[in-house]
Amino acid sequence: MTTPSIPLHLLHEDDFEQWRTAQDEATRNWAATHGFKAERNKLLLLPGPLGRPAAVIVGLGKNNPREEVSFWIGAALADRLPDGQYHLANTLPARAATQFAAGWGHGQYRFERYKRGGPQRSVQLKLPEGADSSEVERLRSANALARDLINTPANDMSPEALAHAAIEVARRYGARHRVIIGDDLLKERLPAVHAVGRAAAVAPRLVDIEWGDASKPKVTLVGKGVCFDSGGLDIKPGASMLLMKKDMGGAAVALALAQTIMDAKLPVRLRVLLPMVENAISGNAFRPGDVLGTRKGLTVEVGNTDAEGRLVLCDALALADEEQPDLLIDTATLTGAARVALGPELPALFGNDDEIVEEVLRAGAAESDPLWRLPLWSGYDDELSSKIADVNNVAASGFSGSIIAALFLRRFVSNARAWLHLDLYAWNGKERPGRPVGAEPQAVRALYAFLKQRYCH
Repeated sequence: MTTPSIPLHLLHEDDFEQWRTAQDEATRNWAATHGFKAERNKLLLLPGPLGRPAAVIVGLGKNNPREEVSFWIGAALADRLPDGQYHLANTLPARAATQFAAGWGHGQYRFERYKRGGPQRSVQLKLPEGADSSEVERLRSANALARDLINTPANDMSPEALAHAAIEVARRYGARHRVIIGDDLLKERLPAVHAVGRAAAVAPRLVDIEWGDASKPKVTLVGKGVCFDSGGLDIKPGASMLLMKKDMGGAAVALALAQTIMDAKLPVRLRVLLPMVENAISGNAFRPGDVLGTRKGLTVEVGNTDAEGRLVLCDALALADEEQPDLLIDTATLTGAARVALGPELPALFGNDDEIVEEVLRAGAAESDPLWRLPLWSGYDDELSSKIADVNNVAASGFSGSIIAALFLRRFVSNARAWLHLDLYAWNGKERPGRPVGAEPQAVRALYAFLKQRYCH
């Protein structure tokens, strides 16, 4: 006997009373007994025969005409419902239906690589009418890729392992790729990447992926791949090291975004540059006070070895910038200052093209994947001055750390038509419906939506 699918009724507080009065007496009493009023993220399971739910009422909170049913409504449901097959009772616009279904897939994610197998759950959603099944799967797969990479501890996610993951994605889509490893970084004029990673047991490297028609607009992604950050000789306190497996979150986000671009066959010529290192301590570790060369030709005085992310990014940005891309985007878990300013849920967005920055912000808001702009305030540029080199990698003061880091990176971008820099956290620090503690691939959906709008006319 086939178990019937369970309907999901999405209701705002403003509409709930009208819906309730149209139900039978048992349903009305059940809702009243539970004090349910369709508050946001509240659920009401209506009892059916044999102990199974007959329906589920999903509270959406106050009705806001400007707010569609979002990705996070779907994500918050998947892990809170009993096993079963579900379907939407509502008819949603195609875009909202796709977002809801993509969120549902996101909410079903589990990272259980290191756990003994527990009981398997089966909470399935019938694809809502109008939803784009390819887009739903594309987003689910990309988000899962980034979360798996970020969640994996550094003993299994070394620069070599991260490079293998990137190469696997490249091969899947027939992309050209190469990996520059160890001392070859010096031969290829990537000395800052080499300097940061040379002290680790696993050699530093840079993965270079190219895909698409060379005649199309050039879009280049650069992602910070610091697989573990001890702080180097300016060593972090123990508590600050606990989450440093996630310091390659920028590379994971860039790779996940690249996968969506290739899977959707966006009409761009894509390049992905992922510098991968471990910032470790040994006899040949780079030191505070050292002066490092860079691909750009600028010399950098090391004011702090724990500001290593900008050093690995500067070489990759300079390499990307040389071919004058239409758009250059870097993603990085770069500064604690961005988290102090904006908290863990809002990545900081910097850019040198106001129109493009506004387009990204709008795309992020529409995708429930928000970002917040911070300024490239040139008045702080002199904070990076050095008496013995072209630039220091940190400021003398403790103010405006995320802006200072962005200004440092800006020195290595001069030819790209437009440049975006995202300083993100890539982590959920507290448990919420659809957002377990662990990796969060921030900005993937926002940037993907923006790129579709920009290049798919």
